[in-house]
Amino acid sequence: MSRSGVSVTAVESRPAGTLEPSGHRPLGARVKAFIELTKPRIIELLLMTTIPVMFLAAQGVPDLRLVVITCLGGYLSAGGANALNMYIDRDIDALMHRTEHRPLVTGMVKPWECLVFGISLAVVSTLMFGLLVNWLSAALSLGALLFYVVVYTMLLKRRTSQNIVWGGIAGCLPVFIGWSAVTNEVSWAAVILFLVMFFWTPPHYWPLSMKVKEDYQRVGVPMLPAIASNVTVATQIVVYSWIMVLVSLLLWPLGYVGWFYPLVAVLAGGLWLWEAHALRARARAGLTGAKLKEMRLFHWSITYVSLVFAAVAIDPFLR
Repeated sequence: MSRSGVSVTAVESRPAGTLEPSGHRPLGARVKAFIELTKPRIIELLLMTTIPVMFLAAQGVPDLRLVVITCLGGYLSAGGANALNMYIDRDIDALMHRTEHRPLVTGMVKPWECLVFGISLAVVSTLMFGLLVNWLSAALSLGALLFYVVVYTMLLKRRTSQNIVWGGIAGCLPVFIGWSAVTNEVSWAAVILFLVMFFWTPPHYWPLSMKVKEDYQRVGVPMLPAIASNVTVATQIVVYSWIMVLVSLLLWPLGYVGWFYPLVAVLAGGLWLWEAHALRARARAGLTGAKLKEMRLFHWSITYVSLVFAAVAIDPFLR
């Protein structure tokens, strides 16, 4: 079939949950499968932004008990969202090479189990935030979960090439959650860091999408790299990257940080922009496959977040 001018090859669907012919599901493998439903590696990134913001909000070391509860609640909330995402996307996950080993596809977890698991994590995490942190953080956590599941997964992902742009808002909200957990309010500092993550998300995810665009074309998901040329995608990556770096520097003139954070933000942002422009240059030169080296920017994007948010946490101790 054709979507947005891109030919998508019809592939016979392989029903999710049929790859365990023996029906044997060992307990250890089942436990591992339920953990995989939460997508731990993605949650690491979310906690990487939550914890440093708590240090900035406290202008020092926050209540460590509060940090632990916020991290646990955040893990359960994001894990519930990820499990529900897998439940909804189990049909296309079975057809994409990148996701064909997920628990619902292999049959290690049944769809109804995943649904109950995801909803349970959502309820427990919301109550944990409300009763042990504050209800503003609980509302933000539940809002992030619902946005990811309903707005991104159900409404945007299969309908628009801007899916990751707006759907990425869910991944930005941990900044607000971390700040509100400490202060029970949201400040302009949190808004700035939210915007950093908002403009970070597309140029972080699009390079990965460029590498696996055949998967998205196969299932008809209009991720931007699946329907646009490498030059178009790389150009948008450069635009978002410049905005992200400039926004990240706003914390300094507004007085939320001292000298250390802007120094790290400039250096890390400069390296990011170098990689983004290099990717666009390779795309313009017509390089494809391994020569495009799109994953260089993807891997650097994770390092960038680690460095910038580590600077967010360290800066209060150097002022």
